[in-house]
Amino acid sequence: MADLLVELQKLRERCRIVLASSSPRRKEILSILGVPFEIIAPKFAEDLDKSEYDPRGYVMANASIKCAEVVMKLAHPRDPLPESLRDKTLVVIGSDTIVVRDNRILEKPKDKDHATEMLRSLSGRQHKVMTGVAVSIGGKDQPKVICEETDVTFAKLSDEQIAAYISTGEPFDKAGGYGIQSMGSLLVTSISGDYHNVVGL
Repeated sequence: MADLLVELQKLRERCRIVLASSSPRRKEILSILGVPFEIIAPKFAEDLDKSEYDPRGYVMANASIKCAEVVMKLAHPRDPLPESLRDKTLVVIGSDTIVVRDNRILEKPKDKDHATEMLRSLSGRQHKVMTGVAVSIGGKDQPKVICEETDVTFAKLSDEQIAAYISTGEPFDKAGGYGIQSMGSLLVTSISGDYHNVVGL
């Protein structure tokens, strides 16, 4: 693992890293590495037809489209690159996270009733969190894409507990209607897999 320190140093020296996301959680996770990066949010509406994909394929397609959109945008910059970036290799990272229960994709709840329905469906059960990550190196518009899965088990929740959680406002910008990195951790009894995957990188 100590070799990672050397690789991170190489990234700092040789690469221009761009995160194709406006998610504060992804920004926080990437910041842990101590590598400078820029944020350029894609405009992709995430409106793919779910019926045409299995969950893994869906989340990987979303990540790939986000990444490719930002690569294309950077291929035609409005302003000249600063001299400090001209010789660096462009690395663009796109990501998408979904919650999957019984092979059904749960994204961000639309409103309070939708969040209540989601959390009831997760109560007392195990589900999967899938994150697709797409990486383009050197401006290639066909990124390499992977998918990470983590199993998450919820406590049995009462309607009162669900309502109290929804009142915090947390569910509305998070896949599956909860965030494990904050108050949503109180809903979870166990995870099997990578914690940061559940947070959303």
